[in-house]
Amino acid sequence: MTQPDHPHAQRRNLYKAFAASLSGTSLEWYDFAVYSSAAALVFGDLFFPGSDPLTGTLQAFGTYAVGYVSRPLGGIVFGRLGDRIGRKKVLVATLLLIGVATFFIGLLPTHAQAGAIAPALLVLLRFAQGVGVGGEWGGAVLLSSEFSEPGRRGFWASAAQIGPPLGTLMANGVLAILAAALTEDAFLSWGWRVAFLLSAVLVAFGLIIRTRLEETPVFRELQKRGDRPAAPVTEVLRTQTRPLIAAILARVGPDVLYAMFAVFVLTYATQQLGMSRGLAVTAVLIGSAFQVGLIPLAGYVSDLWGRRLVYAVGAIGGAIWSVIFFAIADGGFTSLLVGVVVGLFFHSLMYGPQAALVSEQFHARLRYTGSSLAYTFAGIIGGAIAPLAFTYLLAKTGTGFVIAAYIVVACLITLCGLALARAVIDDVDEVEIDDMAHHHPSVARY
Repeated sequence: MTQPDHPHAQRRNLYKAFAASLSGTSLEWYDFAVYSSAAALVFGDLFFPGSDPLTGTLQAFGTYAVGYVSRPLGGIVFGRLGDRIGRKKVLVATLLLIGVATFFIGLLPTHAQAGAIAPALLVLLRFAQGVGVGGEWGGAVLLSSEFSEPGRRGFWASAAQIGPPLGTLMANGVLAILAAALTEDAFLSWGWRVAFLLSAVLVAFGLIIRTRLEETPVFRELQKRGDRPAAPVTEVLRTQTRPLIAAILARVGPDVLYAMFAVFVLTYATQQLGMSRGLAVTAVLIGSAFQVGLIPLAGYVSDLWGRRLVYAVGAIGGAIWSVIFFAIADGGFTSLLVGVVVGLFFHSLMYGPQAALVSEQFHARLRYTGSSLAYTFAGIIGGAIAPLAFTYLLAKTGTGFVIAAYIVVACLITLCGLALARAVIDDVDEVEIDDMAHHHPSVARY
């Protein structure tokens, strides 16, 4: 049998890792995104009735935020396991967890059927989704990047980053088809459930791919050397403080920008601009479709021009565009569409290089834990709070420019993170380079 370090075997494993990372995160983000869209469109009526529209929306986005707040638990638990027992095993577990949680959301009774227990169960299952996603991202990033070729990690690591827009595309596509094919009453009664129940088929497909994948060469080499941390979370907090802070801050801007142009924009378009749900979802669908190609392109460009430069252009552009968006948003569907597409374009410039930039900050033996902690804690600061803050600020001020100011601040925080981050990853421990690069060329680049 061909050895894993043979060039042809490495290439096959790289393609398989890319497919496993892409398919797994796409399927998991389908689950996560279908919830996000449902929270913006129907959950306020179904699980939090009897209140004014603002309160219902805030409560629905509150359960949305739970999925972010629970991510650090997933990052801590699965990040530790990923550095202890391997990337592959953990990624199978995260896929199962979020898939089962999503399937059961589709079976939940509504408030009208079960009273207060319905929203309580919704929050519990949303919490489980967040735990799964919190452990998923770090491993999916490493799955493709640790098989990658020298000089192309930005592109290959972007496989995990394509998952969110592709998952959003699938989720909103399913919801759009259901909304178009069903009456309003039918969609609110049972149609929305179909999108959640479909996750069972998608997760089964993802499991087939992931269970057939080999462990990454980096982790196999760590196993061979017996160099696995006993307490990776503690070690990251003690020895990797600056990389962790840099990675957390760098992630805030793109999370807030995504929360605006892929999540809150659905509420803004329907409640503030008076558009139909179908038009609002269509705008996000088109923007997400562009992102599927833009994200790997941004990752590739970051291999040529540097992660921080491409990332910074996205942060600056996203800040400026958020102001322009609210100036043109009331110009009809065309203005909304242009606003979403351009907003997600600048998000792509940050999101494409993000996987490589974050993982490159940490030593190989702590990389799953460090990347997961950075991803999950930034999610609370950025993505969890943003839709709630947007809803509240818009209701209190009546103008979207306050939201734009919020996004500008988030992008400035990201620029601070980029200033702290390492730009050239050639200053890792010499022992790591000497011992590991001899066996696997891809390891040397860490």
